[in-house]
Amino acid sequence: MLTWNNIIHFAVNGNPTPNKRVEKTEAEWQQLLTPEQFRITRLKGTERPFSGELCSVYDEGQYNCICCNTPLFDSTIKFNSSSGWPSFTQPIKENAIQYHRDTTLGMVRVEVLCNTCDAHLGHVFPDGPEPSGLRYCINSESMQLEMEDNNGK
Repeated sequence: MLTWNNIIHFAVNGNPTPNKRVEKTEAEWQQLLTPEQFRITRLKGTERPFSGELCSVYDEGQYNCICCNTPLFDSTIKFNSSSGWPSFTQPIKENAIQYHRDTTLGMVRVEVLCNTCDAHLGHVFPDGPEPSGLRYCINSESMQLEMEDNNGK
């Protein structure tokens, strides 16, 4: 289980190695994504709070990167943070996410990106529920929910 100390370590000393890399040109990303998805994932934008369609969805399944379909989060670790964005306590795998120090907007935060394609996802904060204490605050537009079928697959 990742903790805030792990997150800071990755942000300062380098991220875990992803299983694979997906790299495309800006023009290729623009062709694949909606304008809003492109703005958020490739230009580091943010959707308005409580505006994302995945904010209040709690169906079973996994949340994959909208750009490269890499699994990022599992529905079992999603929680209602009342922040206005989908929130999770852990990534699906330690190397699914990369972490970067973000000093935009006059504050210090930790930005989270897809470790496979560098898509901006949101930020992680140390104010989540136990046992990890983490709150991954993620833009709905940066993910797609792959719901489980009736057989649990």
